[in-house]
Amino acid sequence: MRARALRVVLWRSSPRSPGANRAGLRVLALACACAATGCAGPMGSTSFDAMLDDVLEDVGIRQEPPSDQRTVVAGLKEALRIGTENAVRLTSAEDGFLGNERIRIPLPDSLEPMADALRSVGLRYQVDELEIAMNRAAERAAGEAGPIFWKAIGAMTIADAHGILEGGDTAATDYFRRKTSVPLFERFEPIVEEKMQEVGLVQLYDELTGYYRQIPMVGSARPLPEVEAYVTEHALDGVFTMLGEEERKIRTDPAARVTELLRTVFGG
Repeated sequence: MRARALRVVLWRSSPRSPGANRAGLRVLALACACAATGCAGPMGSTSFDAMLDDVLEDVGIRQEPPSDQRTVVAGLKEALRIGTENAVRLTSAEDGFLGNERIRIPLPDSLEPMADALRSVGLRYQVDELEIAMNRAAERAAGEAGPIFWKAIGAMTIADAHGILEGGDTAATDYFRRKTSVPLFERFEPIVEEKMQEVGLVQLYDELTGYYRQIPMVGSARPLPEVEAYVTEHALDGVFTMLGEEERKIRTDPAARVTELLRTVFGG
């Protein structure tokens, strides 16, 4: 224990460490007091370590995390990496949105009056194609989620990791919502606009709104919504929904813990 104190004094006395002199003096005083008393008793070593930790915390110096904490962080990052890879793969596949009732993007409620009116004049097929195109754009955009997720994983702290490990079945998903919702939306919106062009959504939407405005008495009843923002928001919701499901599998199903690190952290 005195050797530990000496190592702290020597290392913290270097100019590169803020508060080093103050920390070194206090730790040195603590070591001298322990030497004088012998830190007697079976709990002497434990008491010294606890007091040393208090001193370091008081002067704003953090100790290196023990190996078990590093394992927890590494295990959580592994789980998040696998979960997000699976979520992105599932949502970016053909029919990843369109064929999944949990995340399929419906027409906006604000478009229903227009859709009903267009169906009534024989344009049902075109209205259905509009909904299909929204989902196709979301599928193509979902493939761009990965790099932003990887950045959030890399920024995870020990406190984040323990909060996720001890949280509910979707604690990691909740973490990603907090950390990535804003940058994902900013990244997704121009991508969604590009994919909407690729799948013909923009042209189809413009054609349908043109037909709608020609229908007497209804065409100017209300302003039409911004489809780009609507599809972007629902694309993100879909990715997060699938991420939550992948996370739940890892937490509850030992078969989903496909690496030794995952089995170490989550059991099984």
